[in-house]
Amino acid sequence: MVDGDTSPTAASVGDETSTPMRWNGWGDPAKAKELPLAVRALLPVMLGRTPKPDAAVALDEVELAPSALDGADRAALAAIVGDAHVASDDDVRIRHSGGRSTPDLLRRRARRQDAPDAVVSPADHAQVVEVLRLAGERGIAVVPFGGGTSVVGGLDPERGTHRAVIALELRRLTGLVSLDETSGEAALRAGTTGPEAERLLGEHGFELGHFPQSFRYATIGGFAAARSSGQNSAGNGRFDAMVTGLRVATPTGELELGRAPGSAAGPDLLRLFLGSEGAFGVITEVRVRVHRAPEARLAEAWTFPDFAAGADALRRVAQLGTGPTVIRLSDEAETGVSLAQVGRIGKALAKGASAVTIFEGDAELAAERQARTAQVLRESGGVSAGTAPAEEWVHGRFNAPYLRDALLDHGVFCETLETATTWANLERLKREVTAAITDGFAEQRAKSLVLCHVSHIYPTGAALYFTILAGVKGDQLAAWEPVKASVNDALMSGGGTISHHHGVGRDHAPWLEREIGPVGLRILRAVKAELDPAGVMNPGALLEPGSN
Repeated sequence: MVDGDTSPTAASVGDETSTPMRWNGWGDPAKAKELPLAVRALLPVMLGRTPKPDAAVALDEVELAPSALDGADRAALAAIVGDAHVASDDDVRIRHSGGRSTPDLLRRRARRQDAPDAVVSPADHAQVVEVLRLAGERGIAVVPFGGGTSVVGGLDPERGTHRAVIALELRRLTGLVSLDETSGEAALRAGTTGPEAERLLGEHGFELGHFPQSFRYATIGGFAAARSSGQNSAGNGRFDAMVTGLRVATPTGELELGRAPGSAAGPDLLRLFLGSEGAFGVITEVRVRVHRAPEARLAEAWTFPDFAAGADALRRVAQLGTGPTVIRLSDEAETGVSLAQVGRIGKALAKGASAVTIFEGDAELAAERQARTAQVLRESGGVSAGTAPAEEWVHGRFNAPYLRDALLDHGVFCETLETATTWANLERLKREVTAAITDGFAEQRAKSLVLCHVSHIYPTGAALYFTILAGVKGDQLAAWEPVKASVNDALMSGGGTISHHHGVGRDHAPWLEREIGPVGLRILRAVKAELDPAGVMNPGALLEPGSN
């Protein structure tokens, strides 16, 4: 059994979220990592020599355009939320100028940057309703801002056709509203972070059990708005499957969604707002399924001859329902360089592919599920590697973004993307996406390395998560844009989805129609026109400009 301090909650809940996110990178500035010497020696072999980038500008060197918010606008906003909660100083504006994708961070290395004209922090649902009403009347664009962890351009401070843009920061909308222990349901305010939610629920012996890579900073509202999926999805499900109700504010009114565990009262409007990414309104409160904190957590690592054998094993686990809480398969490349969130690069667990499994629940049930799953994995060619590699993964699984930042500091381009498809199509799509990446960089005379893992499984298919490293010698952002477009085209033509859990944002909006069709896109446009007739809600996110 994994010791208590390696459990997902204990490993993640701490004082990190009391420290503001690094303005031009990930997480706590004090925890920024340097690349080990062995890694620095390995990178030129894999990717060729890359020039170290110019030193990033300091926060006080960033140049912003003056705020476009006039005195009357500011006074009107202050009358709603209080003068202290309308900030337009450069430091605050810069810290709310986008998300944490690699393109976001590359743009943040420049001297001239875009930023919202002000950051507005409402205290409750009623204030959010009033701010959105005012924004619609005055033509002020609104970008909802939770933890700032979007990686698909979901937080870009775009004005669209409007004269100003504000970031609507939700950090004051925090806390546990209610907990129904009998029904296993909790209501949380949207600005509550993942660690805060687990701490509040843990005080009552419950947990939510949603642990995406962004867990330490992302918020409950953001999980819902982006349809997040966490590392415990095999056992606990995606976040949208956990949601039982929403409270939503829009420029034209408010909604309370979700009345009963099941309903046939027409189409499910609750699902319309899950994944809406702030384009229709602002989620201010989320009701979720919760469960008693498990008494036991059992962990075991596995090796497989290759990715195909491991994928077949995961398919059988999903279809037989053997019940792991976490199951993750790394392909040969990811296994070999061990970039799978364990804090080290270049240490091979074993040749071939590798997997991590975790089982939670009461001790007897967890042990039974572990034994049933182990039998299936062995039948598919798996060999147990013991508990140590799995425990190592648990300890380091939230550290990958720090490593990404360190790679960027050494001139190595590093980015991630994800998709999902059926089991029958999984290996073909993996090959096609990998080829789109490597061929795209090769056309620019850049070497690249593509790592892949599966960590979200379903009876019918699974998600593929890719990590890309490339030795780009010139403008990294300019080099990535055509590669990313080629990958998105490959996803659409190859039977994948444009996103399994990162969302659409602005980066994927041009491909949304290819996934949902022209009628589907017209439906979303009609919803936005009804709820946001002035088009002030997160312009360009989810729906391309002009899709109001």
